[in-house]
Amino acid sequence: MMRRLIMFAAAASIIAGCKSAPAPSAAPVHQLEAPLYPVRPSIAVPEFKVFHHDASSITLVTKENATDAEIESLIWELHDAERAHSFGKLKIDQKWVDARDPMMWIHIYRGSKCASEKYASGTPPCGGSYHAAGDYTVGGFTNRDRDDGVLLQAEDRQTQLWNPDAPENSKQEATR
Repeated sequence: MMRRLIMFAAAASIIAGCKSAPAPSAAPVHQLEAPLYPVRPSIAVPEFKVFHHDASSITLVTKENATDAEIESLIWELHDAERAHSFGKLKIDQKWVDARDPMMWIHIYRGSKCASEKYASGTPPCGGSYHAAGDYTVGGFTNRDRDDGVLLQAEDRQTQLWNPDAPENSKQEATR
């Protein structure tokens, strides 16, 4: 009798635990998409100097071993200077940038070896390809206030640092 009671209890617990309807599926998990642009680095801007300038471009030179994060920081510093109209604080003449027609390119090089390649006559000092580490562009044909920052990497890879066509507030939000 005891054996029947144990078997009955076991069968009852199995039946009670069995459900005929499938378990409801969990709510879908919303994964956040990876940001389209990298987060602004918190590393200090490397020292740099103006190597050359003309009516449409400024060439800056940093230390030869500047990291990608340092180059990105410098590009963001240029972005901030454009917004605050404070290139003079960076020892870049604000008048050069203000006189852009319609845009000003700022090329950033690691060291001075290849820095003259955009304007020197004759054979480029480092060969036929472009050797800058980063570019900052302000102005455009249809939008004088447009600004664009790009980290240039080996093998023709580049990283856009923000959406140059986005409203200014969304660029700032991406940095927080």
